[in-house]
Amino acid sequence: MPVKFAFELVFLAAIWGASFLFMRTTSAEFGPVLLITLRTGIAALVLLPVLLAKRQLNTVVKNWRIISVIGLTNTAIPFCLFSYSTLYLGAGYASVLNATAPMFGALIAFYWLKDRLLRIAVVGLVIGFVGVVVLSLSRQHSGTATAWLPILAALAATSLYGLAACVAKRYLQGVNALAITTGSQVVAAITLAPLSLFFWPNEMPSSNSWWQVVALGVLCTALAYILYFRLIANIGSAKAITVAYLVPVFGVLWGIIFLAERLNLGMWIGASLILLGVALTSGLFTRFRYIESAPKA
Repeated sequence: MPVKFAFELVFLAAIWGASFLFMRTTSAEFGPVLLITLRTGIAALVLLPVLLAKRQLNTVVKNWRIISVIGLTNTAIPFCLFSYSTLYLGAGYASVLNATAPMFGALIAFYWLKDRLLRIAVVGLVIGFVGVVVLSLSRQHSGTATAWLPILAALAATSLYGLAACVAKRYLQGVNALAITTGSQVVAAITLAPLSLFFWPNEMPSSNSWWQVVALGVLCTALAYILYFRLIANIGSAKAITVAYLVPVFGVLWGIIFLAERLNLGMWIGASLILLGVALTSGLFTRFRYIESAPKA
C-alpha cells in the first residue's frame, strides 16, 4: 500500500476513534438523542452538497426505502446507544466494544444470507465473545461497578451495525456508497429531530461542547465517510475495512491522553481477545496469507 494511502487509513482511524472521545465528553450535557440528532444533521448538511455535485440524488430517491432502513439500523439507533453507553463507559472501552460489529455481521450473514462460516471464523466468534465477557468483568477489579446495561447497549448497537451490513449486501449491491451514507444521515436526523425535543437539556451546553459536536458531525462523520470512500476507490474495500482494527487503538489512546482513562490488565486481555476474534471472524489472517503466497509478477 502506498505511504499516502496508509497515512489516510491511519488518519481515518484516528478521527473515528476520536468520535468516542467526543461522545464521552458531550453526552452528559446534550443527552444521547439530541447529541446524535445534531451529529447526523451536521453530517447531512456537509454531505448533501457533495451528493448533489456527484449527481447521486436520484440514487437516494430510487432506493429510499432500504436507505431509510440503513439510516435507522446503521446510524440513528446505534449512534444513540453508543452515546448512552459512553455516559458510563470510557471512550477507549466503548471503542473496543465497537469492534465486535464484524462478528455480529458474520453471524447474521450466516443465518440470514446463508453465507459460509469457516471453522476459523467460528473459533474467532468464541474468542471474541469470551473477550467481551473478560472486558466486562474486568471493570469489577478497576474500582468501577460493572455497568451491564451500557455494555449491552453497546453490543446492541454493534449487532445493528452487523444487521445493516447484511441489509446493504442483500438489497443495495452496486448502489453508490455516498448516496447510501448521505441518505442514511438525512433519515437519521429527520427521525431523531422530533424525539430530541423530549430530551432537551435543562441547561444550555457549554461552547466547548458545541464545538466538539461540530467536530463530531463534520470531522468524525461527514469527512470520515468521504475519506473512507476515497480509500475504497484507491486501495479496495478489503484493505480499507482494516481501519476497524485501528479505531480501538486510537479510542483507547485518546481516552488515556485527554481523559486520563486507564485500562487494567483484565481490560487489555479482553480487548486483545476481541480484536483477535474479529480478525479471525473476518478472515483477516487468511487474506494476508493469500496475499503473501500469491505469485510475484
